[in-house]
Amino acid sequence: MPDPIDESNDVTAPLFPLEPTIADAQSAIREEFAFFSDWAERYQYLIDLGRKLPAFPEEWKTEANRLHGCQSMVWIVADGDADRLDFHAISDSAIVSGLIYLALRVYSGRSAAEIASTEADYIADIGLAKHLSPTRSNGLTALLGFIRDRARALAP
Repeated sequence: MPDPIDESNDVTAPLFPLEPTIADAQSAIREEFAFFSDWAERYQYLIDLGRKLPAFPEEWKTEANRLHGCQSMVWIVADGDADRLDFHAISDSAIVSGLIYLALRVYSGRSAAEIASTEADYIADIGLAKHLSPTRSNGLTALLGFIRDRARALAP
């Protein structure tokens, strides 16, 4: 299976988007997860993806950047404007970092209007919704809510 992951850890060079549209990103994620035969393999893939997140500067790990609603520690920073919103995030949990990677792959580097108008269909399509613990599910909901709230605030 081809590796969609950029090995660079330069926070100044956005890793995302990898695909031209949100729909393309969600389709690629569906295809990648279909490659695995069981959830143990999918969890390992999530962990591997989480390790590939771009560097997140220590000085960004502040209470102001902390995402509440997650059992794990998650920090997220948004920058950009209505034409392009970039998100940078990290977690102290390997699986949560993988969930962050997927969300950033879908939404980071997109226009606010595109982000605000698109649901995260890949979550149900790959079976994530029914394979996450309630606390991880709540955290994913908080992450996606943060991303969409930022986009809605800037969308025309």
